[in-house]
Amino acid sequence: MLNNEASREALKKAKRIVIKVGTSTITYANGKRNFSQIDRLAREISDLQNQGKEMILVTSGAVAVGVDRMGLPGKPKTIPGKQAAAAVGQGVLMHTYEKFFADYGQIVAQVLITKTEAIDRHRYTNTRNTFMELMRQRVIPIVNENDVVALDELKIGDNDNMSALVAGIVDADLVIILSDVDGLYTANPQTHPDAVIVPEVAEITPEIEASAGGVGSARGTGGMATKIQAAKAATSSGIHLVIASGTEKNAITRVLQGEELGTLFVSRENRLQFRKRWLAFGAKIAGSIVVDDGCAKAIRKAGGCSILPAGVFAVQGEFLPGSTVSVIDKDAHELARGLVHYSSAELEQIKGCNSGEIANILGHKNFDEVIHRDDLVIL
Repeated sequence: MLNNEASREALKKAKRIVIKVGTSTITYANGKRNFSQIDRLAREISDLQNQGKEMILVTSGAVAVGVDRMGLPGKPKTIPGKQAAAAVGQGVLMHTYEKFFADYGQIVAQVLITKTEAIDRHRYTNTRNTFMELMRQRVIPIVNENDVVALDELKIGDNDNMSALVAGIVDADLVIILSDVDGLYTANPQTHPDAVIVPEVAEITPEIEASAGGVGSARGTGGMATKIQAAKAATSSGIHLVIASGTEKNAITRVLQGEELGTLFVSRENRLQFRKRWLAFGAKIAGSIVVDDGCAKAIRKAGGCSILPAGVFAVQGEFLPGSTVSVIDKDAHELARGLVHYSSAELEQIKGCNSGEIANILGHKNFDEVIHRDDLVIL
């Protein structure tokens, strides 16, 4: 694995960059827009765009801005209330961005996404084509979740994971998450004053995932846990991700100059193919299979392996052949995702068995493998 200096040096070569900005970065504590911060953000992104880089902005803040514009006492508790605030706030927020970016000679485009664009392969491809055309035309896409129409089952849920999803769709080189936290710490700095920032994470271990706490500020929906999830998705797709403070002056430029700012999550060397990227981070997860320790060890090895019935310890959820399932170990740590060849009901019958026994148990055998290695994405 690259050392920290070499990893940071690699960021200088990033051309296609996704910037995620949190609600707390572009609004004040009272929910009103922080025009100084938005201006600095627009100026810095515009300057990088003028250098020939391809910039994409994923923004939070629509609900908070809508709450302020509507004069509400606080963030609504109900889904319709939040959607109404988002409907008002999205227009106000986009108008604000358009004004500031226009001052720096840039054209911007609003792109609203729900999980539907990820779950459906054709819509995933169409979304990618739209982004590619916008970037070809030197337009800066400004992305947000379409909170106005999204139901819970169609919501991505937070813009940290949205930024990783967008980065995967466009095959970005780097994601920079600007937040009210300036990186990953060795412990919660609010309860552990001696905690120090972690400059680089080469591998997202179960311990790192477990160390992430709850949500961040009252105005946002993401905390360190969602940022770790986003980092896992990005790095598995061969994309570097940096978490840095949104109030740090010229943070984006400094990261791109190789400065040790925030926490860098180092990408895996091999980029996932487009189909596998959709399989891992776009397709709807229908259920889970729990594998035994031997299978888990084999999956973690470089290159992975096919999953045979003998390695399946338990089955969770109900799904049909061809579904995308999560592969987890006995400690509930997600190892991989893949296309399963057998239904959950069939797997309940053949789990723990040798492949040669499948036909006798089920009365048929279409495959020796539960998931073939070509249809498995290691996380």
